[in-house]
Amino acid sequence: MTSTKVPIDISKALESHKSDSYLMVGNSNNADIYYATRFFASDEFAYFYTKDGAETLLISDMEKGRAEIESRVSDIRTLQGCDYRSKVKERKDPALAYCDCLAEILQKEGARRVAVPRNFPYHIAQTLKEEGFSIEAIKSPFAQLRSRKDPSEIEIIKKVQGACNKAMKAAAEMVRKSEDVEGVLNYHGFALTSEMIRKEIDITLLEHGCEAESTIVAGGKGSANPHWEGTGPLRANEPIVIDIFPRSKRDRYYADMTRTVLKGEPSEKLADMYEAVLAAQKAGTEMVKPGVKCSEIHNAVCDVFKERGYDTIREGSNVGFIHSTGHGVGLEIHELPFVGNSDVELEEGNVITIEPGLYYPDVGGIRLEDLVLVTSDGFENLTEMEKKFVY
Repeated sequence: MTSTKVPIDISKALESHKSDSYLMVGNSNNADIYYATRFFASDEFAYFYTKDGAETLLISDMEKGRAEIESRVSDIRTLQGCDYRSKVKERKDPALAYCDCLAEILQKEGARRVAVPRNFPYHIAQTLKEEGFSIEAIKSPFAQLRSRKDPSEIEIIKKVQGACNKAMKAAAEMVRKSEDVEGVLNYHGFALTSEMIRKEIDITLLEHGCEAESTIVAGGKGSANPHWEGTGPLRANEPIVIDIFPRSKRDRYYADMTRTVLKGEPSEKLADMYEAVLAAQKAGTEMVKPGVKCSEIHNAVCDVFKERGYDTIREGSNVGFIHSTGHGVGLEIHELPFVGNSDVELEEGNVITIEPGLYYPDVGGIRLEDLVLVTSDGFENLTEMEKKFVY
């Protein structure tokens, strides 16, 4: 993503905690840090936000030139600018010297009461306390900001979902082209395995600038475990749950999609389960618009299942529909808003999944998942892949 100088305002969070500054330390794998800085670095760096809205990065000297070009933060400071080497000699401990650099910047900004994220490094917090700072771990002030995507973020997510669509089509095509050989799916002379389909998914995603970890290709009764990745040969007449959640290698944003496919003839039970999941997803998706409570969508999905005689999490069941209806997607695969038993209202710019499923260990699992954008007056489904069960 090309960095922009769009202002970030978390001053209300600081004010509510009577804090002078917000400090994060980590690398760009931390979604909040990447969101605040738009700077990608695998090495640790620090981000400061003061109550008057001033933002500062503290990075290694070798990253200074790149940070000045790429980061949305203009005030770039380096460790050597804080006389880090002298501090190492004095402290005889690089970690303590780094804390002294952080303390020096905080002191120059007149910050004594410092808010930090709840996953802030313990050692740094303790050292800063010893140096006279008040440290308070607070709920992320960026999570809510991140939940409302701007047009540039939405375009990135659409591209990633486009890559996901191609990968899902490639996976479904392998199932379609397979043959039933004594109950086992055979593809080009070999048993079709979860691993073979995952490999095809990975290759397709890489060809479109994306990557994925923990892709689910779960066949048979094991698919009743929603997060089982799947392994080994896939069988005819059994459900195959394929859940792909790729991330753009360059821009760091995720997408998400699940389809359930079957080669052969489904049992009456499986066919009924699929129709119920399809109906529940349709009911949930059609409710999406600004102002609708997440719990209302979740309850509508549960209602469809109950009307069709299926168990749900709402009644405390451990079979049937056993998870929430969906979640936000962005710089993390699971982020705000969570579409479950919550009174949080949807807002324009939210990107969420609608992913009902049914899971019975003696039969298997069925799940369908679409990625949906909340628009000003409704929704836009970002998922193109058809919902075809039997191939």
